[in-house]
Amino acid sequence: MTINEFQKKLLAEAMETGFKEAEVYYEKSESFRVMIFKGEIDSYETSEEGGLGFRGLYNGKMGYAYTEKIEESSIAFLIDSAKANADVLDEDDGTDIFEGSEIYAGHDFYSEELAQVSILEKIELIKSIERKVFAYDSRIITLDYCMLQDFSEERVMANNKSLSLNEKQNGLIIYISAVVKDGEEMKTGRFGKMTRNFAELDADAIAKEVAEEALSNLGEQSIPTRKYPIIMRHDASASLLAAFTPIFSAENTQMGQSLLKGKVGEKIAADTFTLLDDPSHPDAIAGSNFDGEGVATKKRAIVSCGTLETLLHNRKTAKKDGVETTGHAHKSSYKSTLTIAPLNMYIAPGNRSKEDLIASMEEGVFITDLSGLHSGASTVSGDFSIAATGFHIKDGKIASAVKQMTIAGNFFDYLKDIEEAGSDLKFMPGGYGSPSLVVKELSVTVD
Repeated sequence: MTINEFQKKLLAEAMETGFKEAEVYYEKSESFRVMIFKGEIDSYETSEEGGLGFRGLYNGKMGYAYTEKIEESSIAFLIDSAKANADVLDEDDGTDIFEGSEIYAGHDFYSEELAQVSILEKIELIKSIERKVFAYDSRIITLDYCMLQDFSEERVMANNKSLSLNEKQNGLIIYISAVVKDGEEMKTGRFGKMTRNFAELDADAIAKEVAEEALSNLGEQSIPTRKYPIIMRHDASASLLAAFTPIFSAENTQMGQSLLKGKVGEKIAADTFTLLDDPSHPDAIAGSNFDGEGVATKKRAIVSCGTLETLLHNRKTAKKDGVETTGHAHKSSYKSTLTIAPLNMYIAPGNRSKEDLIASMEEGVFITDLSGLHSGASTVSGDFSIAATGFHIKDGKIASAVKQMTIAGNFFDYLKDIEEAGSDLKFMPGGYGSPSLVVKELSVTVD
């Protein structure tokens, strides 16, 4: 039985057995992952998984069920399970099934060229990168992480209101962590790359970037503990944005878990800060033409020149706030109920390069990496205190790497203190992007 045949039969039987509305959501994903250590395959994994989620309005309440088995016997199971789930709910939460948007963008997130690249070619690439990293400098003693992973995913959605959507996406991610040693000093540098274009992956260029990232952390010095002007490199800035993304969710404002409640239309950040969400940004490998409810997605300004234009909504939160959904309903898998999440959220870039930003700073700290974000950041209060790696800037130049630091501040104050965005916008694999940012100041504690 094909997925389309299964969907049609399930929807027809659901309507015949008492459901007022019903929806079927199917997904299938495949992935390949290889880890290399000293020229040999350290681990090798392939996976294929998928399943189908069903939800329907029964006796005024939305019931949910899911299965991994796309076969005739699963139809009765899904219907009975969704009915049982609806029966235990206390009340109608106002959720219903979406009829469909008038227009869908039709962006293509799947590369046939990438799909045709063999596993052997991918393994040879990551082995070549490892060899070239070691050859770059004798102070590179090991790669404690040298990984290549590719993935593909298919999503299909249909309901009794004639909605029928499907799309595919794929991509490839390389992640490497190199350890360097000079005398008694040992440091680590991390590198990540994501793409749909296998042909653009240059082993020499990647190896050079990996090696120089690690080597640059040698020669660390201490600096006084105090507040400093900050330049957050693009990847550190994107990591901080990802940690605090829940503040922009209407679900969280409605539960009193975000200080942005009631702030739409108000100034919440500096004029230099614009936050966008673009489901089809060419530099990100995530993307979708429709959200978890089947609503058409499109590029939106969340914050424009410091003003909060909108929160992230699904249809349920939008109805509660009396606004239109922003197309941010999210299903983390076919097993999941609906939540809210961005697609490709990023801070709009400016005009000057990272190097120009550094050259313009008399003294400050250039932050290149953050760790401990989940435990050191509160999305409710906005407070954060997190471990950081970076460099001391003196007279417009990188003076030295800085010993292990902790940076502390409040994210809502941080947004107001952004003085300039650089031109070096880059995305993380999770769909968050940022250029380097100049921030007025943060507290820096040096161990």
